[in-house]
Amino acid sequence: MTTETFIEKPKTLATLRAEIADGRTKAADLAAGYYQRIEKLNPRLNVYLSLTKERALAQAARIDAMAAKGEPLPLLAGIPVGIKDVLVMQGAPSTAGSKILQGYRPPYDCTAVARLEAAGAVLLGKLNCDEFAMGSSNENSAYGPVRNPADPERVPGGSSGGSAAAVAANLAVATLGTDTGGSIRQPASFCGVVGVLPTYGRVSRYGLIAFASSLDRIGPFASNVRDAATLLGVIAGHDPHDATSSPALVEDYAAASDIPVQGLRIGVPSEYFGEGLDPEVRAAIGKGIDALKAAGCTVKPVSLPHTKYAVPTYYLVATAEASANLARFDGVRYGYRSPKSATLSDMYSHSRDEGFGAEVKRRIFLGTYALSAGYYDAYYLKAQQVRRLLAEEFLRAFAEVDAIVTPTSPFPAFKIGEKTGDPVAMYLADIYTVTASLAGICGVTVPCGTARAGLPVGMQVLARHLGEATAFRVARAVETAGIQE
Repeated sequence: MTTETFIEKPKTLATLRAEIADGRTKAADLAAGYYQRIEKLNPRLNVYLSLTKERALAQAARIDAMAAKGEPLPLLAGIPVGIKDVLVMQGAPSTAGSKILQGYRPPYDCTAVARLEAAGAVLLGKLNCDEFAMGSSNENSAYGPVRNPADPERVPGGSSGGSAAAVAANLAVATLGTDTGGSIRQPASFCGVVGVLPTYGRVSRYGLIAFASSLDRIGPFASNVRDAATLLGVIAGHDPHDATSSPALVEDYAAASDIPVQGLRIGVPSEYFGEGLDPEVRAAIGKGIDALKAAGCTVKPVSLPHTKYAVPTYYLVATAEASANLARFDGVRYGYRSPKSATLSDMYSHSRDEGFGAEVKRRIFLGTYALSAGYYDAYYLKAQQVRRLLAEEFLRAFAEVDAIVTPTSPFPAFKIGEKTGDPVAMYLADIYTVTASLAGICGVTVPCGTARAGLPVGMQVLARHLGEATAFRVARAVETAGIQE
């Protein structure tokens, strides 16, 4: 591993907000400082695809004016935040990491983005990601790979690699990402930050450029559990623009994260600790489990036997939905249009062939095949049936335990280019994350020590539907245990 590292932990949300409120820090100066750091480090890490300076500095000026007048400040007043480029911002480039959306500037804000800004956040810009959120390494972006701040020769994870790397390198205090099969949790683990998978429907998907609509979720990244919990509390809640968003009351997740875990029942599934798990990752997660025992938790084994079918099930359901969702990108209404187009048919075929990258094409082909006549029952329908079995297994497990802990990834961050020649090996990187995605439950990944040469390891904490408060409690207990190498 190279000695070059860009890891730098930002101040907490509460600290920064307090400094802005009492005048020790100006929101405008804070934003300017982050832009200076981005200018210095982004050429090396390739985290940001575009910056929204005018909007950010106008928001910072509003916050400073409120502070100068002694007015009550909103919860995220002046906090610099980055946004994954699959989440639209009015007037800002929104490429989803793809050539096919070059030049697209949406006329509206994603609901989650709007809620952050309404809470006072300063939106710095749009973050690099795997094309249309399809990938586990952030090497599929049409605009080049993101590099891991812990070791720039390694991947940051995907698809929200830019979101995770931005927090790890302190190029934003917090960020938003999306998770379809592990795209928040795995990069958070690889970069050594906290990432949150909310329950499906807990956060509105309005303004998210869709990959797989029954799986896609928006969630936050932060450098610590309490900040991540605060961010989720801001963006969660019902939205009339999204019929799948839950009307359930949004809890005070930050306060819940402070509640001791003594007496909680923690499940450990044997299926997540078998062949293929890196020994150093196993050891780090073992220390995390010991820390929960020391904090007063009862640890017991649970079984999730259909886990072995999760990866093929996910890659049937997700690709089928992707083949339908991505049909809208045809060179007609927005984005890239091939100059080779002599006829309408040519325009469709050339625009899509030139605009989409190899991994996106692969998933469209897989999904179209799974939905085609004669194969629908054998593949897509069967995958949906297995998905139901996986969800039922989690329901049974949560009748016995309050939370389930697992490794987030079977291995630490791998080198750039190491797995690009083997798509199946890349897909298997999601083996511990796709189960929760298919079941619709929530989870948090929290740093849990390191593996070789200091590479971060993450522990995944899963909880039942709308059980985010419990997941944050357990994650905070692991965080405060101070698990070291």
